[in-house]
Amino acid sequence: MRAEKRNCWEFRKCGREQGGAHAKDRGVCPAAVQTKLDGVHGGRNGGRACWAIAGTLCEGEAQGSFAKKHKNCTTCDFYKLVEREEGVDFLLSTILLKKMKFG
Repeated sequence: MRAEKRNCWEFRKCGREQGGAHAKDRGVCPAAVQTKLDGVHGGRNGGRACWAIAGTLCEGEAQGSFAKKHKNCTTCDFYKLVEREEGVDFLLSTILLKKMKFG
């Protein structure tokens, strides 16, 4: 039996999901509330597509827009994990961006 797929906040243990340990003091992460990506790669909201969402954190620092952060995100352990777990079903960032724009 396969292990349940984890969202970025579970993988990173940042506590910035809604109701998380650090949501009040550090704010809720944009990935945790991006409902247009709910279900993508088997995740909740944007939890398994955080690299496509502006304003998510890496190493505690806000990463800005997709264009500014994408190169760094593709070297991230979580990105690589999702890519490996999804295999041929991995959605390219262009598709994720369209989902956020058009629903």
